[in-house]
Amino acid sequence: MSNLIKSSHVVSVEDLRKLEWFNRYVPPAPANDHVQPEIPQPDAETISLRDEILQDAQQFAEERLQEATMQSNAMLSDAEQQISQWWQSRREEDETIIRQAQDEGFSLGYEDGRAQAVGELKREWQQRIEEAQQLLSSSYKMRDQIIQEAEPFLVELSCAIAEKIIGQELTMNPELAVDMIRKSLARRKEQGVITLCVAPQHLAFMQAAREELALSIDSQAELHILPDATVQDFGCVIRSSFGSIDARIDTQLTEIKRELTQLALESDEWGNAHERSEA
Repeated sequence: MSNLIKSSHVVSVEDLRKLEWFNRYVPPAPANDHVQPEIPQPDAETISLRDEILQDAQQFAEERLQEATMQSNAMLSDAEQQISQWWQSRREEDETIIRQAQDEGFSLGYEDGRAQAVGELKREWQQRIEEAQQLLSSSYKMRDQIIQEAEPFLVELSCAIAEKIIGQELTMNPELAVDMIRKSLARRKEQGVITLCVAPQHLAFMQAAREELALSIDSQAELHILPDATVQDFGCVIRSSFGSIDARIDTQLTEIKRELTQLALESDEWGNAHERSEA
């Protein structure tokens, strides 16, 4: 499971059977539905799975950031090499200027010519030093910008990879979707009518698995399976008189993306604070 969001790794069916979906609050239905809000709590296995996904996504992002850092370092090395070459060229030109000034100084007055040449040389060197410092500063800023711009992209990429892998696996093994929905239903312990909303294209498949799904709810509860256009994948939305559980795959990936983005922002804030402390 730890390799879920890496496109280069194969995800086993056994790993995907361990998926536990977060209980997320869904806004209550209109008053005439008598649906009350409920905020279920994730179990330990769900929390562990979330942490594994976040850890793998963060590792994937760190690898991409390392590549961006290597590229920026190469740019810095090239800039420093150009500065060194320019510096050597300026030294040779300055030595020529000094020799010319010295030659002129002998005819017009050696000391006056020497002082003038040295003054001009110092001014030019100071100007070139400032230009070199600005170039290096711009290179470092460019490197930081590359890294900061890469982080949101890598978060999006990681979640897109995870969504594609999960979708392909569930398409090839739809019984995994039944197992995930069964585990979500097992969290509802109330009696009465429990409505399972699934994607319209998967309604027939879920109806065929009704008996297996019904084993996960209270014996006094009644399971209704209905199509819902808001469900676009093998996930589901479970509704009852006590509230709703949003177990749609895209909802869970959106939450993971939000947490990864928050981690990236916290990392940027730490880096900025560290730079300010060193300044």
